[in-house]
Formats: sequence, C-alpha cells, structure tokens
Amino acid sequence: MIQSRNSDLDIEERFTRDINRLPEKDLDRISMAYRQLLESVGEDADREGLRRTPDRAARALEFLTQGYRQDLDEIINDAVFASVASEIILVKDIELYSLCEHHLLPFIGRAHVAYIPNGKVIGLSKVARIVDVFARRLQIQENLTTQIAESLMNCLEPSGVAVVVEAKHLCMMMRGVEKQNSVMKTSCLLGSFKDDARTRSEFLSLLKD
Repeated sequence: MIQSRNSDLDIEERFTRDINRLPEKDLDRISMAYRQLLESVGEDADREGLRRTPDRAARALEFLTQGYRQDLDEIINDAVFASVASEIILVKDIELYSLCEHHLLPFIGRAHVAYIPNGKVIGLSKVARIVDVFARRLQIQENLTTQIAESLMNCLEPSGVAVVVEAKHLCMMMRGVEKQNSVMKTSCLLGSFKDDARTRSEFLSLLKD
C-alpha cells in the first residue's frame, strides 16, 4: 500500500511518542528556524517537497537531543543489583549516534564499556541506555567518552571503569578534508583500569576478541 505523504508527521509522532518531549512552543521555534535556514540557502520552503520539512526536522532534532531531558537516576531506576562478581564485565559494540557540536553533523560509531564490580552490577540494557543519554546531545567524542565512564563510576562505585568509543565523523567525511575512511578512537580509564597495568592489558585483549 502506498503511504500518503500527508501522514508523514503522524507516523513520526507515533514513533517518537515515548521520548522526552519538548514544549510545543520550543518545537515551533525550531521549526521556524529551519524554515529560515531553507530560505537562506535559496530554497522555496513552500514547495511540495519542503512544505513539511521544518516540522519534520524539528521533531528529528527533538529526538536526537533528548539526552538533555533525561535523568540518569530515572533511567537506571532499580536495575542495580548486589553481586559477588569481581571480574571484568564488558559490553562491546554498543551502537551510538550523536551530533558534533561544532558543525551539527552526525558522528556514528560504537562504544565498548567495561567495569569491575565492587559488590554491585547493573542491568545489561542500562549500560546501553547510559551511552544513549550522553550521545543524544550536542557532543564532542572526547567528552562523550568521559561522561559515560564517570556516570557509571558514580552509579556503581566499582573498582574501575573503562570506556572506548570509536566513531566516524561526517563533519570530516563530507566537508573539510573529506577523508571517508578515518576513524577516531577515544578512551577513558578510571580506577583499577588506570592504575593497574595488568587489568588494563586484560581489558584491551578482550576488545580484540
């Protein structure tokens, strides 16, 4: 069945109804700003293909920046559990999508998050949710990596936390030097991952598996 274009916004509303919403007045302001942007680059914002673009773009930006309106305590909720585990717990290849704060272009990649429990563990899905909270903001990769690590350290008080993020940045691929195959890698090591060379080496070897 062919989907009517007039229902595009209704579909988008259905897919994003569970996100932390912006007030309608703020969505209207963002939509108006997108309309002005289209007109400033020489487009006709009233032509058929662009008529609803400002509203769609506003809702897309609402979704991509919802991390500003999320509370870590609410996300983690009751998903911290007592445990006698004392070895490295690693969650690899957590997909992330964020917006570079310098050019408002996406960077796309993966986060690898590890910690050594000190009496407490966290639900598996919550690790990915923590990554999303900070990725869905205007970011630079260096800060994103540190924020993920520090939040897990504060939440669990583990013996150590290690986070590695690797990503491709469209601000480097589509403009500027236009290097399509470059990958940026950043790390943040806290606690025993920073202080103990053997622990750090074990973590790095797990990343290669």
